[in-house]
Amino acid sequence: MNKRNIIFTLALLLAATAASAASKIYKPWSNGRLVVSENNRYLVHENGAPFFWLGNTAWLLPERLNRDEVEYFLSYERTAGYNVEQIQVLNAIPTFNVYGHAANNAEFDFSKVSKPGVYGYWEHLDYIVDVAERNGIYIAMDCIWGSQINAMDTKKAAALGTFLAERYKDKPNIIWMIGGDIMGDKKPEVWDAMARAIKKIDKVHVMTFHPRGRTTSAWWYNDREWMDFNMFQSGHRRYGQRNGDGDYTIKDNTEEDNWRYVDMSFEKKPLRPVIDGEPSYEDIPQGLHDFSAPRWQDYDVRRYAYWAVFAGAFGHTYGHNSVMQFIRPGLSASFGAEKPWWKAMKDPGYNQMKYLKWLILNFPFTERVADQSIIAGQNGERYDRVIATRGNDYMLVYNYSGKPMSIDLTKISGAKKNVWWMNPTNGELTYLGEYDNKVTEFTYDAAYLRGSDRVLIAVDSSKNYISKDDKQIPEKE
Repeated sequence: MNKRNIIFTLALLLAATAASAASKIYKPWSNGRLVVSENNRYLVHENGAPFFWLGNTAWLLPERLNRDEVEYFLSYERTAGYNVEQIQVLNAIPTFNVYGHAANNAEFDFSKVSKPGVYGYWEHLDYIVDVAERNGIYIAMDCIWGSQINAMDTKKAAALGTFLAERYKDKPNIIWMIGGDIMGDKKPEVWDAMARAIKKIDKVHVMTFHPRGRTTSAWWYNDREWMDFNMFQSGHRRYGQRNGDGDYTIKDNTEEDNWRYVDMSFEKKPLRPVIDGEPSYEDIPQGLHDFSAPRWQDYDVRRYAYWAVFAGAFGHTYGHNSVMQFIRPGLSASFGAEKPWWKAMKDPGYNQMKYLKWLILNFPFTERVADQSIIAGQNGERYDRVIATRGNDYMLVYNYSGKPMSIDLTKISGAKKNVWWMNPTNGELTYLGEYDNKVTEFTYDAAYLRGSDRVLIAVDSSKNYISKDDKQIPEKE
């Protein structure tokens, strides 16, 4: 066999191997499109299969990454457990990508956005959507960032919505996001026009509104016919850090309590699923603007994730300062970002989120409710607050600080309960034994605060969701 034939044969083998690997990648939409569960608390697939949203804020993905980088990024995201990428479709007027092609003009005339033989802005976005599809990942499209609202009117909003819906309505992996880091009372007629233009054409994909920090979409749009689930942005402030803001209405010294936004959203009628779509990012300064301030760490992003989900959120979105803007040498960074995005993807919190997804998916999904009565006696405040969630025959309790806690094991079925600790940094399980059905105190040997968090798992001993022999929470899609 000559050299040319050898190279050709190797190419065929590589192509076959890649195709075989791709065929084994879990495609969640194989279970049908996403719909709201019958109890209005979760997103599930048409066939009833659960969907745990594990998102990442990849805001500038369409602008900053070339084709090869898109392939690398989305492949890594899949292996890290992420199944939703939140992106800004348009960040400015006009928006340019890494190839120097513009997406739009000030008139929002999309009749000539594609030119024969030109790999333009929208062709690149098509490519991103397709690569995500191959990796089993949804693209949550924030149509235009809220900072551009003053340049928008209802006509332009409807034109954008119509263009996007026509282009992506047949893609299986699309989620729509209206708004974009903005208060919902800023030109609501524009957001309504955009949302309704999309929904007129695309009646398949679910939709939400991405609001300003420390607010929830439920305050403004919960009653909208186009709203499928609510989203809040718990934001990047620490307790007591107002920075002179007067644009949000939460109690003083509750800035980090993202579980409160779940409660706020569930107070609205009709009841809708809810998610924290933008909590504090890993490696971003606390408060954003003072680059000398302490930075949020892996244990902080874990706390935001477990607090929100155990309070009743149907999933969670993670973020990293460098990755959300895809920083690299030579680019001007915002918010003090320093690491190239490909190095930031190795940070600990980035790679710990998947254990939360696996944990939730190992148990009955839609019956799960938040239940703080599981915590016997007085619960703690701030970092000492313990958050509990349960199904009919299992309970999960997140303890961030490491303080002793009293747990009422009678809140779920079963005369006896099998109990484990799970370490959220690595998914490691430690079986504690079988316990009587009563209030029991639990503690573990760890330093107080900062990386001491654990999840207590208690299950009716007649059930076998996880095994006593499991050393790590089993992986689930």
